[in-house]
Amino acid sequence: MDLETGIDRNQVKKESWRTILTLAYQSLGVVYGDLSTSPLYVYKSTFAEDIEHSETNEEIFGVLSFVFWTLTLVPLLKYVFIVLRANDNGEGGTFALYSLLCRHARVSSLPNSQSADEELTDYKKERDTRSLKPNTGFGSGLKSTLEKHRVLQRCLLVLALIGTCMVIGDGVLTPAISVFSAVSGLEFSMSEKHHKYVELPIACIVLIGLFALQHYGTHRVGFLFAPIVLAWLLCISAIGLYNILHFNPTVYKALSPYYMYKFLKKTQKGGWMSLGGILLCITGSEAMFADLGHFSQLSIQIAFTSLVYPALVLAYMGQAAYISAHYTKGGNSDIGFYISVPEKVRWPVLVIAVLAAVVGSQAIITGTFSIIKQCSALDCFPRVKIVHTSSKIHGQIYIPEINWILMLLCLAVTIGFRDTKRLGNASGFAVISVMLVTTCLMSLVIVLCWHRSIFFAICFVFFFGTIEALYFSASLVKFRQGAWVPVALALCFFFVMYVWHYGTVRKYEFEVQNKVSINWLLSLGPSLGIVRVRGIGLVHTELVSGIPAIFSHFVTNLPAFHQVLVFLCIKSVPVPHVRPEERFLVGQIGPREYRLYRCIVRYGYRDVHKDDMEFENDLVCSIAEFLRSGSSPDSNILSEDSGKEDDKMTVVGTRSTHADGIQLSEDSVEMTAEITTLGQKEIRSPSPPVRQREIRSPPMPQRRKKVRFIVPESPKIQTGAREELQELMEAREVGIAYIVGNTYMNAKKGSSWMKRFAINYGYEFLRRNSRTASYALNIPHASTLEVGMIYHV
Repeated sequence: MDLETGIDRNQVKKESWRTILTLAYQSLGVVYGDLSTSPLYVYKSTFAEDIEHSETNEEIFGVLSFVFWTLTLVPLLKYVFIVLRANDNGEGGTFALYSLLCRHARVSSLPNSQSADEELTDYKKERDTRSLKPNTGFGSGLKSTLEKHRVLQRCLLVLALIGTCMVIGDGVLTPAISVFSAVSGLEFSMSEKHHKYVELPIACIVLIGLFALQHYGTHRVGFLFAPIVLAWLLCISAIGLYNILHFNPTVYKALSPYYMYKFLKKTQKGGWMSLGGILLCITGSEAMFADLGHFSQLSIQIAFTSLVYPALVLAYMGQAAYISAHYTKGGNSDIGFYISVPEKVRWPVLVIAVLAAVVGSQAIITGTFSIIKQCSALDCFPRVKIVHTSSKIHGQIYIPEINWILMLLCLAVTIGFRDTKRLGNASGFAVISVMLVTTCLMSLVIVLCWHRSIFFAICFVFFFGTIEALYFSASLVKFRQGAWVPVALALCFFFVMYVWHYGTVRKYEFEVQNKVSINWLLSLGPSLGIVRVRGIGLVHTELVSGIPAIFSHFVTNLPAFHQVLVFLCIKSVPVPHVRPEERFLVGQIGPREYRLYRCIVRYGYRDVHKDDMEFENDLVCSIAEFLRSGSSPDSNILSEDSGKEDDKMTVVGTRSTHADGIQLSEDSVEMTAEITTLGQKEIRSPSPPVRQREIRSPPMPQRRKKVRFIVPESPKIQTGAREELQELMEAREVGIAYIVGNTYMNAKKGSSWMKRFAINYGYEFLRRNSRTASYALNIPHASTLEVGMIYHV
């Protein structure tokens, strides 16, 4: 299945207010589950050990003031009104920002990029509305500096990978703290002795159930998510309003920034360290940006400003009002969410809280799957099994390996910590680290992509960077009290990502240096010096020009190949989606009688690869359309990057995008291959051969696939092109074989010990334990032939 449905959905986002409001409602269950459950643990984590509630209530009012202004400045001002505008054709997240910078400054980490990729509609869409060059001297200088220095490009990639790794770490910690905090409400319905033996097992059972249900897909229970979060937001806002009116109607005064000053003045170092707990009130803010691709910018803004933000403010104010009226001498044991819930509704609230925690965890888990897929598409993560759980919504995927790894890590963290204090320290550090990365990347986007003055970028970094640096320093102090967990997780995932990317780049560079010259291939003559058998041979390669070394290695040891030879390159480009009409780049190598073609299939980092049969038909149709339009004077021809080769690449879409072009018809009856022309009456009917087969007595004749090209009347096809189409049809009837390289890499003698460790042990370990290229590309196993080679890099 292709992502045409996802593209269509993006196009209808702005149709009507009804559509926008529907998306806003749906976003509650996907985007705001994590953020809306933060009242469960913010006050409890803040008053865990660093500060103590006093009779003057200066501490609780100061914390409320910090929470209010943090919610206002970071999620509302930074993300809703600024960062959401930095979307990559409707997609958000750390890699979306990195993708924007790659296109505007040409610092892409993908080795097989082409100038033809810059002609993609989504690639150059922003350049149509803005000038090509930044309108500031500093922006122009910054762009040229990034393009010239590989070290800066690597630093930019490392920064994006760090942010991505922290998001994955948050995918481990968020389910743990959300579910554990929700289950902690059981302490009010049983004795403390029994509670400590019940709380942890129940939390683990809920987490195991949550991860075990992932393979069913979000869409099967998605209709419940939005009502659950809506019920939760209405519940906490109603309880908050009740506590405000019943216990302390003047609590609104604490919203003044003056109470933050009084709080820090009184608590000093303890108050500064407690910021690590206050930070948890904005967990899930990054999800607004990361999940932008499923909704629209306006729908997310409406949902947050009209419902989520007021409900959270009322919830925190209500808790503060209750705590201020129930001071107990001797500690902070009575500070928490459930203590402020009226006893009569405590059980229903507990049930809704557990469900809301599961929804919030589901959102971050799904987001982690999406990030892993993006990294894998951009060669920054090993190949994994990706299951698309919905045929309608492209973003709903399931990755079994990552799911079970997340579950084991989540259970380990929950069992190891067993309290919200250290879980909060770990989660807070991961959240603020991602926000700092986003702030740094946004400053570059402001200058390079938005072409604004450096003054705006400095103001953005200074204002939001100062706030986040304050929280980061408070979280860093808690390094030994739990904050080390996201750092350890991030380092492990970063090692995997960087080693895989490094090995992939080195492998591509080796293939470029050892590719076979086309002149050598053409000098062999039309038969290529080998036996040409019937069928289509697809030689899969990462090269966008030249002949891969695996082909010469193959024909040297087995001098036979198919009558139609296609060098196939399936690659990702730094855009979220490639439109179906721009999917294929097709070219011909050498004279027509050689029957050599090159086909480059381009996917965005959010695109879904097609099923093997549909892909094969689209590929054959794209080659046929290229042959038919070869004589057309108005065809869109693009030169390949290498000037030494005689290749010309033509942009060809999928079958669904050129209804007036060549169409493929397949029947499982025994008939002779033919070309049918639209508009002519003498189209041969398949009925006579069917009747003949029915009359024959046993044994039954062997059924054979019959392929027809349905060709439009105009323009007229030349004789040479018609012969090529005829031979392509005959080859398609016989079948398609995939030749895939199965390469092993070793570092050259004399390489540094770091390179030897990265290539010989790190990359090879990941390669052996990840999915093969044939599986990742949906290549049928029965049609695959792997050619083994050793690369000394």
